Amino acid sequence: MNFIKKSKLGSVLLTAVLSISLAGCGSSNTPEANAKANDSKTKNNNTPSATEQASPPAENTLSGSLVVYSAGPEGLANKIKVGFEAKTGVKVEMFQGTTGKILARMEAEKSNPVVDVVVLASLPSMQGMKNDGLLLPYQEAVNAGKLVSDWSDAEGNYFSYSASALGIVYNTKKVTTPPASWSDLGQPEWKGLVNIPDPSLSGSALDFMTGYLSAQGDSGWDLFKQYKANGVAMAGANQEALDPVITGAKSVVAAGVDYMAYKAKADGEPVDIVYPAEGTVISPRPAAIIKTSANVDNAKAFINYLLSDEAQALVAKAYLLPGRSDVKAENRANLDGIKTFDVKWDWMNEHGDEVSTTFTDLFK
Repeated sequence: MNFIKKSKLGSVLLTAVLSISLAGCGSSNTPEANAKANDSKTKNNNTPSATEQASPPAENTLSGSLVVYSAGPEGLANKIKVGFEAKTGVKVEMFQGTTGKILARMEAEKSNPVVDVVVLASLPSMQGMKNDGLLLPYQEAVNAGKLVSDWSDAEGNYFSYSASALGIVYNTKKVTTPPASWSDLGQPEWKGLVNIPDPSLSGSALDFMTGYLSAQGDSGWDLFKQYKANGVAMAGANQEALDPVITGAKSVVAAGVDYMAYKAKADGEPVDIVYPAEGTVISPRPAAIIKTSANVDNAKAFINYLLSDEAQALVAKAYLLPGRSDVKAENRANLDGIKTFDVKWDWMNEHGDEVSTTFTDLFK
């Protein structure tokens, strides 16, 4: 099943939102759900007044809990959880998984949504949720004006607090001259030596494929057909595609997530990364408040924390690109050092499901 089906998921979840609104608290079938629904009526209304919107929630007045679904990386997500809890006293219940797993979980919970904040590894996936009316805008988010504007929503529906770039990750013991271009991996010398992540499981992989096609047009499929003919293997999500390169079972990952490569290298693994000369795709990691959240004040505070100096420093130390333009990454290439394709985000959002299905059918 291809879980990164933005329009389908959005429609189903929106139906759930409308059903809950019409049915009221009586539709909840667990004590926990009833408690959340009642709390949403009193302290955390989903449609705050103009006065409430004008000022961010005060940290020393927060209490209770917050449910966050986060597309990692695991180490960073845990540090953010600990930092936010220490700062606010709010208890965070966090589910971590790939973008595909998060969207699948939300679909499974469509009749009784519990998540308050979602962090994805795919901007087009989040755009799809916005277009389907699933997100709660928060235009007053602290430091939102410092974010890279192309990665976040001008209306405050989502905020890309970090990003990764896609590159060619290679085993330094097996590769002496790394590929310089995406097309190199379709050449005979790389036959059977290359992995590529599955776009139905990896939001960043789908971003690469849709971004590449949005920039190249239909002729972009020629590259992926060359990959298939040259024995490139579709190998699970990002970590599953990278692990065989770390061990030497494969030589290269095409469309590898750069922060994973930088971290593995720092840990002493024999890997490195290059960004092809013709350009690549940046994959922002947006966070958003879900409209059905029963803990809106806590959710707003979590967004504020993601954009804070403290959390952005954690992002930089995790080998990701910070979402704020005034914060620099550490021990990795920064945004101004990576050539990117002129991608079309709207096209990527509209054609994501189609691209994912066509790609996975090609590589079966």
